[in-house]
Amino acid sequence: MAAVRLCEPSELYNLLNQRRGGVSRLAEVNYLYLIDARESQDYHTSHIITAKNSSAGTLLLPEWVEVDSMQQVVVYDSSSSSVQDGGAPAGRQRMSLNPVLILRGGFQRFSAMYTFLRTEKILYTMTELENLKVYPVEVIPGLLYMGDLSQGRDGSVLRDLKVRAVVHISQSGAPESEHSHCSAHLLPLSSLPDHLFLVHLHSVFSESNLDVGSRVLIVSRLGRSRCSAVAIAFLMHHFKYTLDVSDAWKSVLKCKPSMRPNSGFLQQLFNWELHIKGTNLTDISQPYF
Repeated sequence: MAAVRLCEPSELYNLLNQRRGGVSRLAEVNYLYLIDARESQDYHTSHIITAKNSSAGTLLLPEWVEVDSMQQVVVYDSSSSSVQDGGAPAGRQRMSLNPVLILRGGFQRFSAMYTFLRTEKILYTMTELENLKVYPVEVIPGLLYMGDLSQGRDGSVLRDLKVRAVVHISQSGAPESEHSHCSAHLLPLSSLPDHLFLVHLHSVFSESNLDVGSRVLIVSRLGRSRCSAVAIAFLMHHFKYTLDVSDAWKSVLKCKPSMRPNSGFLQQLFNWELHIKGTNLTDISQPYF
């Protein structure tokens, strides 16, 4: 029996903005099935990108959806705030890889937060799906984003997300800001694994106004190792999280499953935990690290 749970808008946002091999994961046939359970007229007026209409007008999951073969199934209506609002999804009687997700707040809340992910488009070719714009993942809703260098240079991405500062994790000189509304900051790194890059974190967090609620995008070349290490470090700093998989590591991994700080950065995060907590509470020799 498939479980059913609510998901926050930021969780769906991150599902829509995953990439594998430089291509949007929405092109994978068994990655995500997004169902718009509103009336057809509402769906045709505007819906979340790649959503399909069930024409049911309720949260009942259509029988034709192959839940057992999909990695993720998300259902939304206009404004549901619980799994009981529109009736339990019919798919709960079938096995699935993950719980069927009901979008908290439905289309109204999601589209208010992510206007740029609304569309009237219904049919996509495989080429169109592969080339869909992929936005940086959202680590802390409305505050902290993580992406690659190309996303940090894309003016439309920065405007859509209302980013006020971009922190470049780089080995080269400080970048010039190409956008008047957005400041650029450099966190210089050496490729050597024992480089003490975290000594720069306090100044970067302060200069980019991360601590006072400014929307900040952290980017590195591929957006997997360097920027994820800094994002994890910020969660440890901001929420006083441990490094452990139940805290900072898990939070960033949930946002971006492909994230992978290298062994040198992992050691620095271990040192950062000692700095934040006064003691080390995480065993980084565990295989999941």
